[in-house]
Amino acid sequence: MNEQLFETLEFNKIIDQLKSQAATYVGKEFAAELKPANDIETVNNMQAETDEARQILRLNMDIPLGGITDIRTSVKRSIIGGVLKAEECLDVSNTLYAVRRLKKFFEQLEEHLPILKGLGEQLVALRDLETSINSCIDDNGHMMDSASVKLRDIRSSIRSNESRVRDKLDNYTKTKSKMLSDAIITIRNERFVLPVKQEYRGAVGGIVHDQSTSGATLFMEPQAVVDLNNGLQEARAKEKQEVDRILRQLSGEIAANETALLENVRILAQIDFITARGKLGGRMHAAMPVMNNSGTIKMNQVRHPLIPPEEVVPNDVELGRDYTSIVITGPNTGGKTVTLKTIGLCTLMAQSGLQIPADDGCEMAVFDTVFADIGDEQSIEQSLSTFSSHMTNIVSILNQVGPNSLVLFDELGAGTDPQEGAALAMSILDDVMACGARVVATTHYPELKAYGFNRDNVINASVEFDVASLKPTYRLLIGVPGRSNAFEISRRLGLSESVINEAKNQIGTDSKSVENMIASLEQSKRQAESTYEKAHDVLLESEKLHDDLKKAWKQFEDKREALYKKAEEKAEKALQKAREEAETIVDEIRNMKTDAQLKDHEWIEAKKMLEEAQPDLSSKKSDTSKKETGPKQQLQPGDEVKLLSANQNGTIIEKVNAKEYLVQVGIMKVKVKRNDLQLVQQQPKVTEKPMATVKGSSYHVKTELDLRGERYEDALEQLEKYIDDALLAGYSTVSIIHGKGTGALRKGVNDAARKHSRVSSARPGKAGEGGSGVTVLELT
Repeated sequence: MNEQLFETLEFNKIIDQLKSQAATYVGKEFAAELKPANDIETVNNMQAETDEARQILRLNMDIPLGGITDIRTSVKRSIIGGVLKAEECLDVSNTLYAVRRLKKFFEQLEEHLPILKGLGEQLVALRDLETSINSCIDDNGHMMDSASVKLRDIRSSIRSNESRVRDKLDNYTKTKSKMLSDAIITIRNERFVLPVKQEYRGAVGGIVHDQSTSGATLFMEPQAVVDLNNGLQEARAKEKQEVDRILRQLSGEIAANETALLENVRILAQIDFITARGKLGGRMHAAMPVMNNSGTIKMNQVRHPLIPPEEVVPNDVELGRDYTSIVITGPNTGGKTVTLKTIGLCTLMAQSGLQIPADDGCEMAVFDTVFADIGDEQSIEQSLSTFSSHMTNIVSILNQVGPNSLVLFDELGAGTDPQEGAALAMSILDDVMACGARVVATTHYPELKAYGFNRDNVINASVEFDVASLKPTYRLLIGVPGRSNAFEISRRLGLSESVINEAKNQIGTDSKSVENMIASLEQSKRQAESTYEKAHDVLLESEKLHDDLKKAWKQFEDKREALYKKAEEKAEKALQKAREEAETIVDEIRNMKTDAQLKDHEWIEAKKMLEEAQPDLSSKKSDTSKKETGPKQQLQPGDEVKLLSANQNGTIIEKVNAKEYLVQVGIMKVKVKRNDLQLVQQQPKVTEKPMATVKGSSYHVKTELDLRGERYEDALEQLEKYIDDALLAGYSTVSIIHGKGTGALRKGVNDAARKHSRVSSARPGKAGEGGSGVTVLELT
């Protein structure tokens, strides 16, 4: 691929656009040197790089490339012992800062971008060198006083001398103002001077450094400040020597890091180059093509990248699968050449790692060579010299073409006798196709319309022409050869019908049949495209409806969940209010406990039941609602049941009516509706036996006894009765809760246990059993 090809297909204009997207000088250099690759692995890597840059840009993020300078010349000069200027050292520092910022940017990226992140990892952050430069040179490129102790002292001396000189000269401006042209202090030859009138030269005395154009004013250094100015000059000379020493030292540090610095510049340029390709793809609304080495091209709605978006006409182009050659026929309207250049230019772009201006799902081939014979003149009256020039180019192509080549011919065979030109065109196409190359050719010769029908792997095409407007639409019609439309155009332009009919009679029957066939093909294609567009619209509408339904269903579920939550909150508030009212009732009853002779632990148990009486308000359906199926069982006094709303077990005392039962729950008796009761265990039927079994009144006793808050004597009395009840219940182990307190109640419990004949042992509770606040009794 040579420069002539790039010029012909206008690939150089694409390079110019790419350079404009680069942020750095070195990135622009990389862009200027871009050439198509013919190795598929290289092309795929370049396409992957560009796609990663597009991914970052799609996230509305900018890759930080500011502050990068081409420091290669400065670094190379430092290697050979050159002393860099302060501005050059500052450029090195700014570039190193850009390196650190870029590394941090890629480290913080969460997206999977292996190529760009890999380049970021290769960057070397020379923080020590950056710090050394920044500690000596400020952001404006000036050497700071703090660069060294000696420089600070010298500059302090300079400021002191300047102050003394100015004080002396200020005195002159005040006491001898009449001798001065202007009462100001100025500088000549880096020395402070006064503008003295010519006639007062002798009165002032000193050294004359300059004079005005008219000669009326002399710029004189009074003798009184000569020594001070001399001291000032000496200090400035020392300052320059110290600044040079510091710059020499910094230049040496830069030279010591030559390899890392130059490699950083190369990587920064590479990242900028990749980013520029991504930006260009975004600007063109381009897509990443799938590359192949089988010679297959498939571009969906491809657009010429150099035609303004508001003017360009997108087309579908396919080549290399069902056919390897396209012959575009029809009149010279300009649309054929645009199609030809679009195919060639997009091929070069794809092989250069650039995305192509087309829709997603494109495929592009990697060709070894691309050839193009495209002339500017498209008139049938082309001169012989033009024909000779084209033929010379075609001969060169035929000598170089190979099986993995793409060949583009514009107006093949034009510029000579039509019959001979058509014959040459068909022969050239046969020769190129015999090599296995991919070919796209344009021609206005009618003989080549039949060529596409008579050859395998060849398909006819044309660029649509709107007869009504007498303008091409630039829509490519694959499978339809072009028509001249001469009669229709002549009629629209006002040519008489009789002349047109006479012209038609001059055309042979075969030509008429071909024209009729072409017209029929065009109509069929338009109908097929119209049907496709309608079907596509229906598909898009169906997909939109499907998406809308999904969104509506999600909104419904979200709203339902919100209503469940709101109901839970409302029920919780109601339950809290009921709990508070119940607390009040319990407190009132507690105040009457002396008359009712009830114990504290019974009230504690009742309060616990109230706290646990909280319904499950989950939005999911309760499993308990599904447990009972079929007709509900009849409940009898003594049956053990579960209160579904309170999640508590109780015992049926009696049936109040057909829908309600009186239930004993702990110490409380409540009326409960049948729908809120679930049978747990029926009261076993009592059968007569020869012997009666005697059970204690507290047979349904707990496995623990809480004595906290009881008086000592009452506690021991309860303990004795509880042990008897536990023995009747058949328990082998029980727990006595007495608390820690003073330990008196614990001692009483242990003494009573030792004296009881049916208590085999007594031990303190373990960590999980209540510790020393509980005594565990083993019963026999």
